[in-house]
Amino acid sequence: MNSTPNTPARERHIICMKWGTKYGPEYVNRLYAMVRRNLQGDFRFVCLTDDSQGIRAEVQCLPIPSLDLPKGLPERGWNKLATFTQDLYGLRGTALFLDVDVVITGPLDDFFTQPGEFLIIHDYKRPWRITGNSSVYRWELGAHPDVLEYFRSHFEEIRHKFRNEQAYLSDFLHRQGKLQYWPAEWCPSFKYHGIPPWPTNYWKAPFVPPGARVVIFHGECNPPDALAGRRNRRFRFIKPATWVADYWHE
Repeated sequence: MNSTPNTPARERHIICMKWGTKYGPEYVNRLYAMVRRNLQGDFRFVCLTDDSQGIRAEVQCLPIPSLDLPKGLPERGWNKLATFTQDLYGLRGTALFLDVDVVITGPLDDFFTQPGEFLIIHDYKRPWRITGNSSVYRWELGAHPDVLEYFRSHFEEIRHKFRNEQAYLSDFLHRQGKLQYWPAEWCPSFKYHGIPPWPTNYWKAPFVPPGARVVIFHGECNPPDALAGRRNRRFRFIKPATWVADYWHE
């Protein structure tokens, strides 16, 4: 992906996805602002969404490509697989996918230059497995249409074999020898790496893990919960993560 004087740099895209009512437009707007502060040079910011109302003008909003799935299924992030369509609205170049509820705390430039065909976060809870966490992944647009084609033609088999989209995605690309992981310190988990261990969590505040560039919020709380000192499980106390306000803003 490095360019030479005779080779133009590949276009860079940040892609996120918002559907349903769990996340409002402020998540997309703040994500854009965090990217702008932490990524040098030009990039295109695209939000695949079913509702563009309230999203800032710098963000290009496009419909989420249909996966043609049966209605009423549990939401397991399957929609993210639409990013692997062979022609995603004519976009070409290198894409970095970010979940809308991450908090960016450091430079993003290396996410576009880190060697590897497909990069993803290594699973936190079970690192002996190959499964990745798809809160942050990078690929060349249009390069892996077989991910989506196989999913569509084997959906019933896949949804019974894999718990969610990231398990399927990791397994599929691992079998092709294309799966690689970000350096562990780049994308830490707030839940696993940013909360002081018990019982010090009762008097020590959550913190930004050393070397963090994108802090991942999954499971028990999202950025506003963390900022307010809320966890969505009983008996798991945290003090307010005041550091969130320093980064998660427009």
